[in-house]
Amino acid sequence: MSVANQSSVIDFFIVGFPGLQSSNYGLMGTIFFLLYLFTLLGNAVFLILFSTDQNLHKPMYFIILNLVVSDVLFSTTALPKIIVRYWFQAGAISFNACFVQMYFVHFFGTLNSFTLLIMAIDRYVAICYPLRYSVILTNSRILYLCITAWLISQPGSLIPLLRAYPLPYCASNTIIQCYCDHVSITTLACTDRVPYSFVAFILAMIVLLVPLFFIVFSYCAIIVAVLRIASTQGRLKTLSTCTPQLIIIAIYYLPRCFVYLAAHVGIKFSTDLRIAIIVFYSLLPPMVNPLIYCFRTKEVKQSLIRTFKRQQVDIQNTHVCTISK
Repeated sequence: MSVANQSSVIDFFIVGFPGLQSSNYGLMGTIFFLLYLFTLLGNAVFLILFSTDQNLHKPMYFIILNLVVSDVLFSTTALPKIIVRYWFQAGAISFNACFVQMYFVHFFGTLNSFTLLIMAIDRYVAICYPLRYSVILTNSRILYLCITAWLISQPGSLIPLLRAYPLPYCASNTIIQCYCDHVSITTLACTDRVPYSFVAFILAMIVLLVPLFFIVFSYCAIIVAVLRIASTQGRLKTLSTCTPQLIIIAIYYLPRCFVYLAAHVGIKFSTDLRIAIIVFYSLLPPMVNPLIYCFRTKEVKQSLIRTFKRQQVDIQNTHVCTISK
């Protein structure tokens, strides 16, 4: 039976924060816009540096490139509609467009999880097998790992979509969220959603916990390797290379696990708080990733300085040529 025959809903309406006063809509829209703008700017800087500096064409930076692309696409999928909703009160989104947004939101969220796993593998090999690092993790192998991450991210987003799309939607069309996701959509279905939500929960736990298990294992091995380093300065220097990853892993995984588990064990908290936590772990990392992964990295900072100096030289040469004419 087609969706049109089952569902009377032809579009959805994205609410965002249900407790937000209308007088604060402009401010909230501006906050989301600035979040999107800084995400684009920060990641664009790394893309420019990577494309112009051959010194960055190394395994670790290919992984960061994968994360940058995923972050930009995720933010572009999730943010423009909620910005328009708060600035112009245009929260309506068509039935099909909502499911397309849901697919990409879950796809890029899953991709980020597997990309963080690849980063943990990179740090594990770099610290535990430093002399063999360049042999074990070549650019081609990292490329294969990144392609694999894109491929295995498909089922975790496609299966919930295929199960949720045919459901009958015949009552409310109000999405209590900042974007369309599986929970907010299937909540509106005129049927028992338990069979559908349970499968989605299992997939979410696989996507979260399987990479997290290997990430925790790799960092435990890293800690053991670090403790074997004789000098205190050497231990601190080695740990400092892992600090950025640990920060973003904590931001990405801990709130997600809390929200998913709380929803299935009966922990109650306000809708606005739940949405705020989801926004925190979904939309903040794409903005801070360039700061954490890129601009705290020595080679990226050196590349940025070299690029800045080249620009200054080009400007000076242009100015000299203009005067001479």
